[in-house]
Amino acid sequence: MFQSFTASTSASDSAPRLADLRKKLAKSGVSGFIVPRSDAHCGENVAPRDERLAWLTGFTGSAGQCIVLADQAAIFIDGRYTLQVRSQTDGALFSYHQIPQATPAKWLTEALPEGGRIGFDPWLHGQREIEALEKALTPKGITLEPLPENPVDSIWPDQPAPPLGKVAVFPDVIAGKTHASKRQEIAGILKAEGVVATVLTLPDSIAWLLNIRGSDIARTPVALGFAILHADATVLLFMTGAKLDEDVRAHLGPDVTIAEPEAFPAALAALTGRVALDPGTAPLAVKAALSAEIHWMRDPCILPKACKTQAELASTREAHLIDAVAMARFLAWLDEAAPSGGLTEIDAVRELESLRRAGNTLQDISFETISGAGPNGAIVHYRVTEDSNRPITPGDLLLIDSGGQYLEGTTDITRTVATGPVQPEARRAFTLVLKGMIAMSQARWPEGLAGRDLDALARIALWQAGMDYDHGTGHGVGVYLSVHEGPQSLSRRGTEALKPGMILSNEPGYYREGAFGIRIENLLVVEPPETPSGGDRAMLGFETITFAPIDRRLIDPDLLSTAERDWLNAYHARTAAIVSPRVDDATAVWLTKACAPL
Repeated sequence: MFQSFTASTSASDSAPRLADLRKKLAKSGVSGFIVPRSDAHCGENVAPRDERLAWLTGFTGSAGQCIVLADQAAIFIDGRYTLQVRSQTDGALFSYHQIPQATPAKWLTEALPEGGRIGFDPWLHGQREIEALEKALTPKGITLEPLPENPVDSIWPDQPAPPLGKVAVFPDVIAGKTHASKRQEIAGILKAEGVVATVLTLPDSIAWLLNIRGSDIARTPVALGFAILHADATVLLFMTGAKLDEDVRAHLGPDVTIAEPEAFPAALAALTGRVALDPGTAPLAVKAALSAEIHWMRDPCILPKACKTQAELASTREAHLIDAVAMARFLAWLDEAAPSGGLTEIDAVRELESLRRAGNTLQDISFETISGAGPNGAIVHYRVTEDSNRPITPGDLLLIDSGGQYLEGTTDITRTVATGPVQPEARRAFTLVLKGMIAMSQARWPEGLAGRDLDALARIALWQAGMDYDHGTGHGVGVYLSVHEGPQSLSRRGTEALKPGMILSNEPGYYREGAFGIRIENLLVVEPPETPSGGDRAMLGFETITFAPIDRRLIDPDLLSTAERDWLNAYHARTAAIVSPRVDDATAVWLTKACAPL
């Protein structure tokens, strides 16, 4: 259920913690230290033990970095967090910088004199990141120093212990492949690359490869650990034995040898021959422990994991229908309750999470629910707390971004809802966002194009009005795994060619600071469409798998083309047809009205 942030991440604690860290750095002989929002597995979501950035600064976003020097400190965030970082941290202690307009390298070259030494934890940074930073800093006479101990850990007196969540078997019938067949498939890639083994550090890669799931990370069903996959398809799995019961061990079988995490560095040192390592995700400490020849290549599980099997897609479609029931019941409840007042953002979160759990199939929510009313909706990754909790005033726009983790699949959906009379500027902005969402839903493109080639489709209507949004249009999604999954994305940085079976979100938005936020999100599956008559090229398109009404009260029909109106009416007709039989009579009546033709 709803969780608010604890006092341990309060901005008021930052001053003494910064002072303690600076004393520690002075004793270490370095000019400063990098504090990323990361762990040794380069995951987006981290265990409480690894929330160093939040503990030091108060900023709880899922991406960011702080650099602490003797006389100043800076926080680097992307466009999603420009408002959140200011609301959660002390501007007297930290300067704020938005990536990519600003970079840590540029800031350091201006803040440090020649001879400066910046410390970092080699378990929290990869080769590619450090290599790029060194390239920018070396000409300025600034060096990077891996430290044997993380100085934040040494000043964090009540740092949580490492998680010990239980591991579970993920059914082959949902995965569509056994872990033996997956190991053979990836081993074939290793042989083709001429390597004897690869080191896997991403928990979702290990979970996918071995058909297991875990509970070490809130909202993301993975188990923290490391693995070495050999070219003969055998695996050394470094994971705390207490997490693995006899059923899991029997599932893994004799070709998967289990060892404690403490044995990982020695196993790395013992490897011989050419060993594959991912420069983007493997911690630099792994490279340092290897004595074997390193072959840099992307984690070989990433792309196969992204291209879902037919079994995974069928199961995910079912997960979205399960989720659609909860969303329909929630939107019907909200429609009745919000106009009379008395609701708060937290009330909406609790009701939606309760309705998801009522189906008895929810394993967890897939991320902390975003419930932003009025101006709070303009904070892209806003997380309501007891302190920030805002009443939902009739007439506010309520942006609710949420999702569920079901054994069948992972969902992620955003709806922006009117709670009373709608202002013309809000209706216009909503309709422009809707036009972009429809354009992406209907996209068709030649094989080989990437997300960056499609991203503009969702923005054109906004651009023509002099508007935009500072986040990507869509991210990849796993199957009962990470709600944010690479390598696929719909964004200006999306360089991975889109392939059949990939699941992506489609979520354009618009945010007016101090007034409202708008985002509409469905999930899509990449699939080959029917070739039009006369067509002569292999094409790809999208299948929409999310079904929930889009608030018709927020739409200006005059701004929609006939084709856009037809798409919306067809989407609503299908939503009513497939969701109504699964809900109670009262919700079905509401659904019929909410999905009426425009």
